[in-house]
Amino acid sequence: MFFPSLLIIDVLLLIVSRMDIPDDIFGESLNLEDTHLNEGYQEGYETGFASGKDDGREVGLKTGFTTGEELGFYRGCIDVWNAVIRVEPSCYSARVQKKIKEMDELLSKYPILEPENESVTDIMGSLRLKFRAICATLNVKLEYNGYPKASDPNEIQF
Repeated sequence: MFFPSLLIIDVLLLIVSRMDIPDDIFGESLNLEDTHLNEGYQEGYETGFASGKDDGREVGLKTGFTTGEELGFYRGCIDVWNAVIRVEPSCYSARVQKKIKEMDELLSKYPILEPENESVTDIMGSLRLKFRAICATLNVKLEYNGYPKASDPNEIQF
């Protein structure tokens, strides 16, 4: 037995299944909030990433400059002390000369080109400690306070 209405329904179902009709005509409208939220998040992420990269570069340059400045101060002190030792070898005790040499070796070990090296903080701490010990032994009041800023003229003393 043949039922023409079932054949028509089968054909219609076949046609509908092959058509590209969205399941829900209101789907995009209902998902509008999520779409804008995702777009805003992506835009914010990209902007934040660029801003963070710039901020990181700025902080890195400032930190690197400050560290280099302190290392340069210590290098200058060591060079002056070594010049005094060359001119007058008996000026400082053997103990002080040994500490100056140890400080010089620490300074030469400092990994300037490897700022993420774990030994950076240890070496810097040792340098500061040796510097204070040498200054105390020599009864000299030297202290590294950083370079005075030009914005505060009262801080510069002559």
